[in-house]
Amino acid sequence: MTVRELDAAGITDPSLRAAYTACRRLNARHGKTYFLATRLLPVDRRAAVHALYGFARYADDIVDDLGAGASTDERRLALDALERQWLRAVRGEEAGEPVVRAAADTRVRYGIPARHFTDFLASMRSDLSVEEYPTYADLRSYMHGSAAVIGLQMTPVLGTVVPRAEAEPYAAALGVAFQLTNFLRDVGEDLDRGRVYLPLDLLAAHGVDRELLTWSRRTGCRDARITSALRAAAALTREVYRAAEPGIERLDPVSAPCVRTAFVLYRDILGAIEKDGYAAVHRRAVVGRRRRAAVALRGLAGALAARTAARPAPRTDPAGFGPGSGSANGGRAYDGAAVAAANGGAVTERRGEDRS
Repeated sequence: MTVRELDAAGITDPSLRAAYTACRRLNARHGKTYFLATRLLPVDRRAAVHALYGFARYADDIVDDLGAGASTDERRLALDALERQWLRAVRGEEAGEPVVRAAADTRVRYGIPARHFTDFLASMRSDLSVEEYPTYADLRSYMHGSAAVIGLQMTPVLGTVVPRAEAEPYAAALGVAFQLTNFLRDVGEDLDRGRVYLPLDLLAAHGVDRELLTWSRRTGCRDARITSALRAAAALTREVYRAAEPGIERLDPVSAPCVRTAFVLYRDILGAIEKDGYAAVHRRAVVGRRRRAAVALRGLAGALAARTAARPAPRTDPAGFGPGSGSANGGRAYDGAAVAAANGGAVTERRGEDRS
């Protein structure tokens, strides 16, 4: 976490600053699209977004990446320990895990309902036992906790120009759209973990089942039925993006460019999958660096314009300090960082607080 971000957010306790910094590192390492988009937020809101992402990433890593060969029981015990720490933090007690401390602090600062975190952990727990979803309705039930609540957690941080309750359905839909995109992009990797997230009834409508997907993954052979099913899944996901998009204009104008950038970059993954011939069973499709940079630059221009419009008119200072000095100059410090993140992916940070 940069000193500037922590100071702007009013986070002064040294241990909390370290906790937020740990969350930012998780975001930089794992969430290239989210990390890039977060750089477009006002500096005082970035720490909270990193905290929310860090908590979600940490729980997800327990489920999927808890060391080679970790058993389901070991993962369950680790998730139990995380949930116990979370419940202690909600009660105002000390939690040892940095991501828990940062997320709990963010929850209090922004008045985020605790149930959104409880629902999230419940969906993470289901990943330890549920390997497939018979219908889209079944999958939506899972995604309420794994994706929709992430949008609901974020809404108070981003701010809205309408009552929060009016913006929340769009935020939830955007979380679902992002996760459906992940499921489509990562279908082969999820198969390796024994999971099929795409609804079985959607697959069956195109003559596809788990056995055919596994055969294709194992042999590297293509099958027109799989291509047809993945194309249908992409069409379904695009419908969710269309349902979510009107929510962007309901956000605080200084936050909207961040969300718009994430929206465009994540939706572009669907285009990359299509361009790759819907070969997601065999490889992960990626959005090219040039495209990422172009979207980031548009987002940056929008963020600067929104921030300028929201800034009070500067007073005339006889000492010569005015526009372009002090914190206004600091606003330009993130411009290059956002473009660098677009061109090179996640930003690598040195140990401790990044003073860039």
